[in-house]
Amino acid sequence: MMDAQTQARFAARARVLKAMAHPTRLFIVDELSRGERCVCELQEMIGADMSTVSKHLAVLRTAGLLLDEKRGNQVFYSLRVPCILNFFGCVESVLQARAEHSMQLLG
Repeated sequence: MMDAQTQARFAARARVLKAMAHPTRLFIVDELSRGERCVCELQEMIGADMSTVSKHLAVLRTAGLLLDEKRGNQVFYSLRVPCILNFFGCVESVLQARAEHSMQLLG
């Protein structure tokens, strides 16, 4: 049986994963891997209204994935911990293994 500390640690991990569990938020994290972006740049790339993009950014920021810095009228975002990108590599490995397994079943 999990003790309270272990349960809290896994709940915290789940909050980070849940924050990323949206295609737009995954796109934002991937885009920020190339460097900081202002909200207006992200909005243009995503093609959604400002409030929608801001909500996605807030979810990621609250989960601890992003840093934000206000400069004049613009807010710039960057990754707080670039190691989150290692997660993408792992996800790609899972997808590749799944595809290979599917091909084996067909062949």
